[in-house]
Amino acid sequence: MLRYIGRRIGNMAVTMVFIVILGFMIIELPPGSYLEFEIERLRMAGGNVYQDQIEALKKTYGVDDPIPIKFWKWVSGFARGDFGFSFEYMKPVKEIIWARLGYTMVISVLTLLFSWTVAILIGVYSATHRYTLPDYAITVIQFFGLSVPAFLLALVLMVIAQQVFGMEVVGLFSDQYRDAPWSVVKFIDFLKHVWIPIVVIGLNGTAWVSRVMRGNLLDVLGMQYVQTARSKGLAERKVIWKHAVRNALHPLVMVLGTSLPAIVSGEVIVATVLNLPTSGPIYFRALIQQDMYLAGTFLVFLAIILLIGNLLADILLAWLDPRIQFE
Repeated sequence: MLRYIGRRIGNMAVTMVFIVILGFMIIELPPGSYLEFEIERLRMAGGNVYQDQIEALKKTYGVDDPIPIKFWKWVSGFARGDFGFSFEYMKPVKEIIWARLGYTMVISVLTLLFSWTVAILIGVYSATHRYTLPDYAITVIQFFGLSVPAFLLALVLMVIAQQVFGMEVVGLFSDQYRDAPWSVVKFIDFLKHVWIPIVVIGLNGTAWVSRVMRGNLLDVLGMQYVQTARSKGLAERKVIWKHAVRNALHPLVMVLGTSLPAIVSGEVIVATVLNLPTSGPIYFRALIQQDMYLAGTFLVFLAIILLIGNLLADILLAWLDPRIQFE
């Protein structure tokens, strides 16, 4: 297993090199220079930009540096945790990212756990009770989850939570706890708010995973080794969960690595509607405003999350099927 993990980490390191190069190319891709956008922003704000200010900005942003020097500054800055300077927010990119990345990862991981746990349980129940009334009801709900836009579901849940239960659901905290230090009361308030984005963001994934799980399990239940296990007198629960479900998970685990970055990048609209302090809206605004150091850094972080997710998926798949370690 350790040798297998070592090979995967080596492949991940090589991929990271290409990702960093691609991220830098995206930063350098827009026409013009960052200095031109910054000067235009200052002029639109009503200020006069003098030549000495322009020269200072050139020195700050390294506009006149050759491409190899720019690339080295960016890569070496990454190693030190310096990701450049945001024009839109006039502060280092790392301050913007660290302020929002924590909430983003918490919501994304909780959404992934919620989505996959509920989906696997529903998929197993639906496959073992096929063509029954609950199975038909689950199918209808699954198609509903696949078709309803996330922002519409967020608005509906907001109205229900506010009008029926009298809950304040905008943001992740109530007004009195938003800037307060962490405490047990603030954590409870956080739990009261975080369930809506988890349900909204995870509903589509839950519907899709449960459908795939149902189909995979139905295929596995018809295989000969499952029939053999039943003929030996094993309990039905043991046949399903120990033998059938474990093999039915293989196709799902293969796409598990892409689920986490998909959740992170897919929560933009929901975070905007619910006013969540996550990275999605900031990333979207950085693309609109051509704040490319901020956008490029977010892109690299999403790629890193994807690589880590794929590594964890490979390890889990090797644990489910030890034959993979020897391929």
